[in-house]
Amino acid sequence: MEGFQSDLQALRELVRDLAQRVDRLERKVNVAAPEPPAVHVSPPQAPQASQPSVPPPQLFERVADLQPRPDTDQADLESRIGSHWLNRIGIAAVLIGVSYFLKYAFDNNWIGPAGRVTVGLLAGIGIVVWSERFRSRGYQVFSYSLKALGVGVLYLSLWAAFHVYALIPSGVAFAAMLAVTASTAALAISQDAEILAAFALTGGFTTPLLLATGVNKELQLFSYVALLDLAAVLMVARKPWRRLLALAFVGTLVLYIGWDSEFYNRSQLNLTLAFATLFFIIFAVAPLLARQPEGEIAPFAAIPLFLAFINAVVYFVQVYAMFEEVDKHAMAWFALALAAVYIFLSKQTQRYYPDPANIQRLHYLHLALAIGFITVAIPIRLDGHWITIGWLVEAAVLLWLGDRIRSTFLNAFAIGAIALGVVRLLAVDNFEVATLIFNARMATFAVAIAVLGALACYASRRPDEFNQRSAQIAIVALNVLALTALSHEVADFYGRQQVAIQPAYRGGTYPQYDAAYSANARGIRLAEDFTYSALWMAYGAMLMIVGFWRRSSFVRWQALLLIAVTIIKVFVYDVSQLDKGYRILSFIVLGVLLLTISFVYQRDWLQLSGANKKSQEHA
Repeated sequence: MEGFQSDLQALRELVRDLAQRVDRLERKVNVAAPEPPAVHVSPPQAPQASQPSVPPPQLFERVADLQPRPDTDQADLESRIGSHWLNRIGIAAVLIGVSYFLKYAFDNNWIGPAGRVTVGLLAGIGIVVWSERFRSRGYQVFSYSLKALGVGVLYLSLWAAFHVYALIPSGVAFAAMLAVTASTAALAISQDAEILAAFALTGGFTTPLLLATGVNKELQLFSYVALLDLAAVLMVARKPWRRLLALAFVGTLVLYIGWDSEFYNRSQLNLTLAFATLFFIIFAVAPLLARQPEGEIAPFAAIPLFLAFINAVVYFVQVYAMFEEVDKHAMAWFALALAAVYIFLSKQTQRYYPDPANIQRLHYLHLALAIGFITVAIPIRLDGHWITIGWLVEAAVLLWLGDRIRSTFLNAFAIGAIALGVVRLLAVDNFEVATLIFNARMATFAVAIAVLGALACYASRRPDEFNQRSAQIAIVALNVLALTALSHEVADFYGRQQVAIQPAYRGGTYPQYDAAYSANARGIRLAEDFTYSALWMAYGAMLMIVGFWRRSSFVRWQALLLIAVTIIKVFVYDVSQLDKGYRILSFIVLGVLLLTISFVYQRDWLQLSGANKKSQEHA
């Protein structure tokens, strides 16, 4: 029995040692571990039938796994340093040494201009060919790094042949660089390597910069850029390389801005507008064709969304900059046309977009852009308070559509448009009214109040908390706007009376104000102060009546708050400022109002006490 146990322990140690050696060898050669063959261990024959049977080989493997293994992190680090890092540093050292040798040879004229370019071209091609040897051995990342270096050497050699040594004309240099770009793209497709496609695009967009001569060649430049963009779209339609779209858009934008800042003038408007529109169409359609990669990192998954948004903004800014001095109002119709385009794209998204995870996001983004362009068109085309009315009407249309199709998305944009209109109405619009009540200011306030009422009506129909809260905010804003509008009318009414009693301007000077004028002016001021108190009391009473009629505690609380403010004004301000007549009238009216409201609550017409008892019983 003891011999059997010692043999079993020795077998366990042997299996564990073999497993560790195989693991180290597999890590060193970087290959997947094959399935271990079945090991059959025959137990020693024992004469007694009571001897325990030998456990199956799977048990040996589990036992070996449970045994503590030596730390292999240091061995792995040593392997990476020896096989990867030293290799790369050695290659870099050789390249640097060769570069220094070539520079020394160039400085001493050992090699002429043609020889220098030839050496560069041969070196670039050699590095690209050499990189394939590393790729075939599994070192793909290092192989791609070498390819990037080789392609870069090719571009720089061709640039030197054209710009530095003038050995070849621009057409030949351009064709050669285009061949390098096409070859790199072909390698990317054949090897299914997105990084090589990025190298090809980078080289393609760098080519115009390397061959720039300071001469305006808009047609040739933007035709070439459009071909590059189309090639990028074709690649992302075949391969899940959506990051190439961002690279192509950035390259296009950089070249456009560089050309525009140096060469653009108004005589080139038509051609420039045509190319800007072509670029816009390419990048507006590209997100609909971009294939969805598997296991894509989260930030990169949003590239089509970001591209759709930034493309719309950049195109609008480009066209606005071109038309600002020509016909600014035409931009309003242009913005509406863009809105129609994005409404069309929002429908096409649900048909063709190949990314089911983000299809709704892109659909809503297109709708948001359409609404945004409509919102922008209003201040471009209209002036003054008509901008406010335009935003409010837009909000009303969005509310109606949102209610018809039950879209919270449209309702959210409607709320945003209402906020824009209300803020502009209160903070920006400056009205000069000629008549009271029936004027542009009251009409604008009436439109705002009506839209807020519609928002409260639509939102109150939905049971969710967001819509209920939106309805309450809309009701509060509605009452604030109504009080503000009526207060403006009161101020205008008494302001006109103040102007009417002022002495006439005669002989270049104003006559001295007499006691009668001062008394009249003070009387008008006191009447104005009393009117504000009476207005607030009347509005509070109206709110209280509506609250009782609609059985709305929310409206009644607003009435109580407004009445509380009126009480403070009467007891603090009116007592010290108003004459006895206005003071007596203010207190009497306020007292009657308060007693009436108190009597209604005491009669319990709304049966609030019963509701409180029920709530206490339930509690």
